[in-house]
Amino acid sequence: MSSTNGSEPRFIGIDLSGPVLRAAIVNNNGQIEERREVKIEADQLLNQVAKVVSELRGINSNIEAVGIAIPGLVNRQTDRVVTSRDLPLTVREDLHSELMKATGARVEIENDANAAAYGEYKVGAGRGSRDMFYITIGEGIGGAIILDGRLWIGASGLAGEVGHITIDTEGIECQCGNTGCLETVASGPNIVRRAFERLHRDGTSSLSKLAINRNFTAADIAHEANNGDDFSLMMIERTGKYMGTGVASVINLLNIERIVLGGGVMDAGDLILNPIIQEAKRRAFQPCFEVTQIVVATLGADAASIGAAMLARAAAS
Repeated sequence: MSSTNGSEPRFIGIDLSGPVLRAAIVNNNGQIEERREVKIEADQLLNQVAKVVSELRGINSNIEAVGIAIPGLVNRQTDRVVTSRDLPLTVREDLHSELMKATGARVEIENDANAAAYGEYKVGAGRGSRDMFYITIGEGIGGAIILDGRLWIGASGLAGEVGHITIDTEGIECQCGNTGCLETVASGPNIVRRAFERLHRDGTSSLSKLAINRNFTAADIAHEANNGDDFSLMMIERTGKYMGTGVASVINLLNIERIVLGGGVMDAGDLILNPIIQEAKRRAFQPCFEVTQIVVATLGADAASIGAAMLARAAAS
């Protein structure tokens, strides 16, 4: 839906963290007024971003700044993408300045988990809290820290990498070079890997509907768990225990007020949330655990685009 309400500034938020570019015009209250989606073509990414910004500016002339959520590590001190598994090197080498040139707008870039966290903090499940830790569980596991209402990015903009907390010192190698990171057992692809391994060695698991579909995803596991499939329920519960172990570390370290859990794996709802809470309670220092709320994110796929827009708003003010 288009908006031409008054002359208040608007902001564009763009999320590049999936196969689809998600863009939105966002008002001062964090509400989406217009959307655009287009399948990402890596070799045309700058042109795609420039085109969608131009289209949205044509709808509302009061665009003040553009925020872009990047699937990778972003050094906010230098405005450079340090690493990204999704963006090709030729695109990310000088992405910020190239986006400024391509769009002719003020552009802020941020890690996608940080952007989603800020969106949840401003208008989602984190609203009303002062301090918040956000965890997104999807293709990878990302995290972000908000302290006293501000995104805390660390010395070089890379704070919050909860996916690389060591869970199993004897585990498999992570893409980061460490062994047994949380991401190696609880990210979407690794939930699928663990499920395949279990299906192959456990004859009783052949009764699961997943055994029929050899190309299942983490979303399929969550779906079958919600439908009562015992094997899927077991995989989701065990994933929740792994996540709960990581959450307990966050609670002990930060004594945080609220932890918000997002990403596609959380579509399993209470089936994964309850094991996370139970395991966190078992492992965390109890005085810290008792003051921490652990909740599911509410903005869904809009979190990063809303958050990127709100971060652009904060930088422009």
